[in-house]
Amino acid sequence: MTRAIRHFLQSFLLLELFRGLRLTGRRLFSRKLTIQYPEEKTPQSHRFRGLHALRRYPNGEERCIACKLCEAVCPALAITIDSEQRADGTRRTTRYDIDLFKCIYCGFCEEACPVDSIVETRVFEYHFEQRGDHIMTKEKLLAIGEKHEQQIAADRAADAAYR
Repeated sequence: MTRAIRHFLQSFLLLELFRGLRLTGRRLFSRKLTIQYPEEKTPQSHRFRGLHALRRYPNGEERCIACKLCEAVCPALAITIDSEQRADGTRRTTRYDIDLFKCIYCGFCEEACPVDSIVETRVFEYHFEQRGDHIMTKEKLLAIGEKHEQQIAADRAADAAYR
């Protein structure tokens, strides 16, 4: 009985509203931290998950062995892989597409890859101007990997040192 009375008084006196206003008032006069975004950037973790990339070995050969583990583990079904056998008996991908509108950037593809082929870079500033640009093809992914390989390798080294 007393619980019902206490609840009635709290809602009648608008105690929740005043608690919220007290919190707002406390933050209203505190010092603000503003970052001028395009010129200033906040520091990023070496584990940040942004735009995807496919990596190559130092000899120039692509790392992906078409095991399709990343496709199988993707919860959003954003990865599509087609493969074929080469003359030397190895399998390689003929098609490796990632639909970035479906992707939830969970990092499961990166964790599942046995050869460290698919990675998520620190690149978060990208946009699409044409219909279909959101589909990252194998060529686009390899180009991103080549462009950001130094940062990817440094992040891998930092992650290994962290563990």
